[in-house]
Parts: sequence; C-alpha cells; structure tokens
Amino acid sequence: MNALVQYQVDPIVRTHLDFKLDEIPRFWFGDDRFRTRVFDALSLTFPDGERYFIQCVRLFKDQIQDSDLKQRVANFIMQEAQHGIAHNNMNKILINQGMPVQKFIGHVNRRFGHALKRYPKQVNIAITAACEHLTALMADAFFTEKSTMAEAHPYIRALFAWHSIEEMEHRDVAFDVMSKIGNTPNAVRYTALILVTAMMFGFTMQRTNGLLKCDGFSRRERLSMMAKGLPWFIGRQGILSKMKHEYLDWYRPDFHPSQHKIIQQYQTFVDTLNETGDPIAAGDAFWNAAL
Repeated sequence: MNALVQYQVDPIVRTHLDFKLDEIPRFWFGDDRFRTRVFDALSLTFPDGERYFIQCVRLFKDQIQDSDLKQRVANFIMQEAQHGIAHNNMNKILINQGMPVQKFIGHVNRRFGHALKRYPKQVNIAITAACEHLTALMADAFFTEKSTMAEAHPYIRALFAWHSIEEMEHRDVAFDVMSKIGNTPNAVRYTALILVTAMMFGFTMQRTNGLLKCDGFSRRERLSMMAKGLPWFIGRQGILSKMKHEYLDWYRPDFHPSQHKIIQQYQTFVDTLNETGDPIAAGDAFWNAAL
C-alpha cells in the first residue's frame, strides 16, 4: 500500500438528529432475534465507550500545537459526544423492553475506568485508536453492500449510517494524536488492537446472550441462534471477515487510517442531509446508493 495515498475528510459535527427510535419494533432486523441483539449489544457499549475515547484524547489535548489537529480533535470530541447521546436513546428503548442495561454495561465501564487509572497515557490512546480502526471497518462492512442492512428497520439503519459516516470522518484523529503527540511505539499499537478485538468480540457476545436470555430464550435456543447467526458476521464469507485485509493493515509499520478509501456513497449521505435536514432520508439515500 502506498503510504502517500490518502483519503481524508474533515469531521463534521451534526447535532439534534431525530431517528424516531421510539417507533421501532422489538426485533428490528427483519424479525431476526440474533442479528437484532448483536447490534443492540454493540449499542450498549457506545455511550460509555465514546466517553472513554474523549477522555483518552483529552489526556494529550494541552500538548497539541498544530491548529489543524487541534480543530480535528475538537470536532472528534463533539462527534463522539453526539454518538453517546444517540445511543443512550437507543439504550432507553432496551430499558423500556425490560432489559437490565446498567448490569450489562457495568463490567465494560469498570474496564474503562481501570484502564484510565492504571495504564500509561500511550496505552489508553492506542486502545482508542484501535477501537476507531475497528469501528471504521465495521462501518464499511455494514454499508458497502446494500444487501447487508436490507432487512434492518430504516430508522435504526439511518442511525448506524450516520454513526458510520462520522467514524470514517474521524478515524484518523486518535491515531494522529497517538503517533504525533503520544509517540506511541508500534509494539504498543499492535498489542492494543489484539486486546481491543478480543474484548469487543467477547463483550458483544456476552451481552447478546444476556439480551436473548431476557427475551425468554433458553440456553439451547440461544446456542442454536449463535451457531446459525455468527457465520453471517465472521464466517468464511461473513461481513466482518471480508475486511480482514484492511484489519491486518494495522500491523504495517507505515500504516495510517487515511490509506483506506472512504466508502463510495459517503457524499450521498452528506448532500442528502444538507438538502433535507432529515437523517432518516440521508440514511436511506446512503443505503440505496450502496453496491
């Protein structure tokens, strides 16, 4: 990969977006229990995860002298704050469904707090950059092909489309803070992605299982759902498996997130939101413009 080729767009802060989440059905992914709860499980972590990312970047904020990076960091923080608000609203839907949301996210929150107290700043910013690498790849995985999110409810699909767009916009901010300000060794960067990948997969599956248990499914039913549903995500042709080469680029000494192309229908979302002010219309246009 040519390290000089870059695909970078500046983070744009978008506020007061209404995704009408109170109108979605319980199993919003084509009535597929497993897929619905996997995405719900991801959403559970986002608000506290976004707060952790903000705290990690702020550890270096006073050291940033470059005006461009300083502005990108400010926009990163505001974008992440908006993500936290939106996914808090999604998590309220789960609470209304009778889910013990605080119990599900408590373990992860303790891990974030432990990391901030016990790990050096270089490790925390590397964890943040690694998480941003994963979420940017998931954004691509969810929306590059139209068929992937075809059965998702349009309102939730729009929420994830907006979140995906902004993950691509700020995917390199924490990385630049890590490498330019934190001077984080590559060995720490490599280890962070291994740690983050294991934790994200483990916690997501743990919470998915917990949500399905609260839905009333037996242990045997939950195991059957996982056996049938996991290949869609991580099987030979799974949506996440298709991103393995981009995932492994992280381990190149000269890697930078902006070496990866921005998803091809990015501008469709931006233009539609600017024209309509409606995030659901923008999400629908974005999804329809996929391959």
